[in-house]
Amino acid sequence: METVKDILAAKGSEVLGIDPDASLYRALEKMVERKVGALLVTDAAGKIHGIFSERDFVRKIVFKGRDCDNTKVREAMTGDVLYVEPETSISDCMNLMTEKRIRHLPVMHEGKPVGLVSIGDIVKAVLTMKDGLISQQAFEIGQLERFISGGP
Repeated sequence: METVKDILAAKGSEVLGIDPDASLYRALEKMVERKVGALLVTDAAGKIHGIFSERDFVRKIVFKGRDCDNTKVREAMTGDVLYVEPETSISDCMNLMTEKRIRHLPVMHEGKPVGLVSIGDIVKAVLTMKDGLISQQAFEIGQLERFISGGP
């Protein structure tokens, strides 16, 4: 079974963060520039204060009619951050995301963020594992058919 470490090896482990006192506009701008759906909210010392996602923006700003320019990230972020470790299995991530209804999980190692995985990363990993399994099964079936038919 693949682990989070395998996902990070394939996609990279850059951790994008934003200061809790930054404007929401700046956070959204950074998310658009980097084509990501969430940012870790960290201070200058690297301490994690929360996570800010597109979902936070929609639920806490758009529907409440708040202003992006004058609202700080700390006012819209999710403060209780669930995380996983590099050795966490893909299956465990999927279960946690489903149970807690979240789309992004920071990856922590020795108390420091080393990556961020999204539901899209998990789905891609599952499909890759499934395709690999199907490919292996097809190869083995082909080998058995050639053996049975006496072919080369």
